[in-house]
Amino acid sequence: MSIISKNTKVLSSNSIRFAVSTSLEPIDKILLRCCFPQIADHEVDRYYEVAVSGGPDSLALALLSIASGQRVRIWHFDHEIRDSSAREAKEVEEFAQAIGAKFELVTQRIAPGPNLEARARTARRKSFPTGVATGHTMDDQAETFLINLMRGAGPSGLAAMRPSHAKPILFLRRSLTVGICNALALDPIHDESNASDDFLRNRVRHYLLPVLNEISQREITPLLSRTSNLLGTEDRYLDELASKVDPLDRKELRDCDAVLRLRALRQVISKLTGYPPSHSGLTTLSNYIEGSGNFRFQLAGNVDIVCRRNVITYRQL
Repeated sequence: MSIISKNTKVLSSNSIRFAVSTSLEPIDKILLRCCFPQIADHEVDRYYEVAVSGGPDSLALALLSIASGQRVRIWHFDHEIRDSSAREAKEVEEFAQAIGAKFELVTQRIAPGPNLEARARTARRKSFPTGVATGHTMDDQAETFLINLMRGAGPSGLAAMRPSHAKPILFLRRSLTVGICNALALDPIHDESNASDDFLRNRVRHYLLPVLNEISQREITPLLSRTSNLLGTEDRYLDELASKVDPLDRKELRDCDAVLRLRALRQVISKLTGYPPSHSGLTTLSNYIEGSGNFRFQLAGNVDIVCRRNVITYRQL
């Protein structure tokens, strides 16, 4: 078994464009829905970094990257969790060679145990270049929206993933990535864990979304994706306004709108710790700021916040 089959067509930019346009829809229409970077004259030698697991989404991402004119470098992570991982890495390398992409392999054994998938994802993210492109699709966006909704997320969480050069195919459906692979007679690697109900995302994919489709009597994924995109646009705007508020100045925080105050506080604390604080913690801190007199408050995550003479300091313990 291999990604490249005996029926696989030549995987040059022109052949990819022709095969996709003939089998599915004009590829230029597909690329208009993508967020690939423009290539300036002085950047023709720059690599576009792409993460490829070997699944249909990441293979389609690499193919569309080539078709859009990018000079692609493929990154593959071998976590050595499955016995087949070394063979899968070799298949992805062969695929990279077939499309004329440079190939980089990172091997790091992830020990069995709790949160295996999350630990593998974290290790992969740390091993790859910052901003590496991933093959997340509209379906992934809808799933993330629902997962974050069930966790009680606010607008930032419900905005989920943001379309960018690192998430260039976020407006494409998963069915299209499968269709692109079929058009070129590729045999993607199928991760058996995607069928396991042990993972929340899979339960959302296999059970919750079909029920929502049935209840609404329509395909709900594009609607959830649109909502995420709208929330993302508004979230960026509010973050921009909040960035103009001085989080060290109690008077300025007290005088501004409560929404911007919470955002300004979240920004300064997230920058300090690397992750956003809880809403309840921020609300308590906001109440202290609205009061009078000096105060000292310790936020979960060992952040010590002190206000003296209306000057606030933030320190991670």
